[in-house]
Amino acid sequence: MTDLIKALDGADRGFPALASGDTVRVHVQIVEGNRKRVQVFQGIVIRVRNGGQNENFTVRRIASHGIGVERTFLYRSPRIEKLEVLRHGKVRRAQLYYMRNLSGKAARLKEKRREDAPSAE
Repeated sequence: MTDLIKALDGADRGFPALASGDTVRVHVQIVEGNRKRVQVFQGIVIRVRNGGQNENFTVRRIASHGIGVERTFLYRSPRIEKLEVLRHGKVRRAQLYYMRNLSGKAARLKEKRREDAPSAE
């Protein structure tokens, strides 16, 4: 029975698990008329909403001239070609809405350190 649920759910697309503060690169399929192309959207995940089939996440990036651009993606959308996690940010919030008010170097997040990394001894 669980195999049937997994097959209908479609959750196993090979995407990594996302968390707030992660820097991701989302490859999205764009349809313009009868042409299709892949566009890359890279930024920080400021929100992850779990909801089964309706699971989504919001990515924020700074475009030209310091303009912030946010885009929400459905996690199970067929338009998402590929999802790469570049780095894991060290955050203590589930939603990073405060990032909207920060600019420049203040908008950087510390990287989460791996616990199983070899020590310098």
